[in-house]
Amino acid sequence: MMARSVSAADRRTVTRSYPGQRGQIRLVRAALALLLDGCPLGADAILIASELAANAVVHSNSAAPGGSFTVRAEVCPGAYVRIEVDDQGGQWAPRGYELDRPHGLDLIDALAGTGNWGIHGDAERGRTAWARLDWPL
Repeated sequence: MMARSVSAADRRTVTRSYPGQRGQIRLVRAALALLLDGCPLGADAILIASELAANAVVHSNSAAPGGSFTVRAEVCPGAYVRIEVDDQGGQWAPRGYELDRPHGLDLIDALAGTGNWGIHGDAERGRTAWARLDWPL
């Protein structure tokens, strides 16, 4: 794939921290909807951000009293959209898995593609979950 040139003036970013509560996920979607207005990747990027933010508030220390998570989004028109969510670490609280339905990370893999998403960090320092969507040609 050939790299696309994007000027700094075209790049749009947003970074915002939220209390580690499930009700904040709708605010994440609303903030990103403004940033991604008119973007052909908007719906997929918002779904990915929702899933990553939900993982932070369901599975990490971000859900503890006083906890928080941070969402970063970068839009480079004509090139890509990148979403990142930082949590506050801890052991990811497991949930019962039903084998007949996809889970958040499965959805992210289906939308972004293998190699275009990941999770860095650990239970001690916190994690950053990210995904990159390439702009359609």
